[in-house]
Amino acid sequence: MSETLVIVESPAKAKTIGKFLGTKYKVVASNGHVRDLPKSQIGVKIENNFEPKYITLRGRGDVLEKIRKEAKNAEKVFLATDPDREGEAISWHLAQVLNLDEKSKCRIVFNEITSSAVKNSIKGARAIDMRLVNAQQARRILDRLVGYEISPILWRKVRKGLSAGRVQSVATRIICDRENEIREFVPEEYWNITAKLREGKNKKTFEAKYYGENGSKRELKNEADTKEVLDRINDQLFSISEVKEGTKTRHPAPPFTTSSLQQEASRKLGFTTKRTMMIAQQLYEGIDIGGKGAVGLISYIRTDSVRIASEAQQAARAYIGNRFGDKYVPEKPNFYKGREGAQDAHEAIRPTGVENDPASIKDSLTGEQYRLYKLIYERFLASQMSDAIFATTQVTLDCAGSTFRANGIRTIFDGFTAIYTEGRDDAQEKETVLPELASGETCHAEKIDSEQKFTQPPPRYTEATLVKALEEKGIGRPSTYSPTISTIVERGYIAREKKQLVPTELGFVVNRFMLENFDEVVDVQFTAMMENELDDVEEDKIAWADVLKKFYGPFHEKVEVALEKAPPEKIPDEVSDIVCEKCGAMMVYKIGRFGKFLACPNFPTCRNTKAIVEKIDVPCPKCGAALIKRKSKRGKAFYGCERYPECDFVSWDKPTKMACPQCGGMMVQKIGQNGSYIACMNKECGYIHRNTKKSKEEKEGEAE
Repeated sequence: MSETLVIVESPAKAKTIGKFLGTKYKVVASNGHVRDLPKSQIGVKIENNFEPKYITLRGRGDVLEKIRKEAKNAEKVFLATDPDREGEAISWHLAQVLNLDEKSKCRIVFNEITSSAVKNSIKGARAIDMRLVNAQQARRILDRLVGYEISPILWRKVRKGLSAGRVQSVATRIICDRENEIREFVPEEYWNITAKLREGKNKKTFEAKYYGENGSKRELKNEADTKEVLDRINDQLFSISEVKEGTKTRHPAPPFTTSSLQQEASRKLGFTTKRTMMIAQQLYEGIDIGGKGAVGLISYIRTDSVRIASEAQQAARAYIGNRFGDKYVPEKPNFYKGREGAQDAHEAIRPTGVENDPASIKDSLTGEQYRLYKLIYERFLASQMSDAIFATTQVTLDCAGSTFRANGIRTIFDGFTAIYTEGRDDAQEKETVLPELASGETCHAEKIDSEQKFTQPPPRYTEATLVKALEEKGIGRPSTYSPTISTIVERGYIAREKKQLVPTELGFVVNRFMLENFDEVVDVQFTAMMENELDDVEEDKIAWADVLKKFYGPFHEKVEVALEKAPPEKIPDEVSDIVCEKCGAMMVYKIGRFGKFLACPNFPTCRNTKAIVEKIDVPCPKCGAALIKRKSKRGKAFYGCERYPECDFVSWDKPTKMACPQCGGMMVQKIGQNGSYIACMNKECGYIHRNTKKSKEEKEGEAE
């Protein structure tokens, strides 16, 4: 009975930590939460100061039994779940189940899964932080009250099967509001004039754009005004009235927070927030690196801090000097100011060791892991590098009273851009080199173009811009952005069209119902205030039950009013192009327990329904017919032949066009602990495609 037991959430994390601690420690995984509120009831005793009723989660019984046995035989138990509210709550639940004293030094935390961080955490073991537990508990109960009280009303007044969430409802509103802005937008006409000019000395050409009249800015609103300018400057010389030379310094972006990582991975890699967090979790928990075993490659991934440890900063500066030279290392280390209200409990997301450069460990990573790790690694290094310096030139020209301007920019010193340039949602500034020009010189126009344009409505949100908006408005926290977006898409309130998030008709109807009956729940400022109050619970400024009490009274009154007085909402059916073979009507799309299906609009007179057939571009390996994506009774996707039952081919994994190079069999796309990969269907063969470059099949899987 000399072993020390360490409990973490995931098997991957257990494997990595176990390697660091050695044989005197036993590391086991709880597989996430072990207790939660019951699904069958609200699970909160509202009249008893909002006391929660926790039960053991289904499927966790065997796991808990194993942990209990290990704890009974251990001399000491350490709870090593993630270093945030959710992780603290999991540790508290485990302590409750195992009868551990929550005030004893049973809790260990580390920001990165490295040997030194894990061993140091044991030296710094502490009691469970009930402030964090209470903040998580308050959020969980708050979300349960909203979901379980509003969802039945949506069932009765709108449609069966609908549900509402506190943060998800606000996110849906933000997207619906933007769509309404787009629909109501009235484009305004404007015109641009661009002159292609040639200066006499070097006979080089450059472009200048119309700015205004006699040095004052003027917008060209119509064709008549534009034609008047064109007629006036036709065949006239352009005289250079001013040349301004200057320099521009561009600072590197700070290392990643959860929000900025999700945004940049969306822009640069095309990852959804859910995919980004899944891959980042793998990199955090540990990857088997050749010769080193399991290594946690990045620091903790749920953070809104831009702070980094001084040891990591010094290591980065030394590495930059060796790789790029001393001029790329700033005289003083770069420090960044976080956004107002950001929690500073954890560092920014960074590599755990600069020696693990992406190229050196590429063969140990999947294509997706490599691309995300490279993004994190290079962003971190760039954040500690010197500024980039650019030479700027602004040339002002006059032609018959009309003012034109040409702007040039060229790199003097590349600085941090030698390794990384931040992605942007708007147009990027391009390097433009102008010829040597001087005040008083004249140029003649080789060509003058005019172009009619119209102002554009605000763009639809992408996952990147929605995460940015949620963060700026104070909605949610780092751990909530990804599940919030996934939830509103899965519920059918929002659809992904390419990279854009577009409200569905169902989303509009539910949002309208929420606005009319639960305005505070979908109010951005109110939701942000609730987030601040949850932060106050964590800081012990307010009791968690008081937050719930203040919210619940007015909220429950609105629930009772809506239940009695809210008029029902009708969702118009989306008409398909498929004719009902029984009665000739055009079938409509319906949403059932297992997703979308086709139904006759003449129900109940005609009860014809059809499954929506989704063919994949891969022939059946048995008969050559088309393969169809289907769903099991439990809603799990699988792939079968369209000629079923004549042909019985079936696969839980998505088939690919690739033939196995060993046995000639069909290769399928699988999802493993370290991401997706392609393997032979034939278990006796067992061939796995090891190409780390993202295949077409992986790209298709990512888009699903």
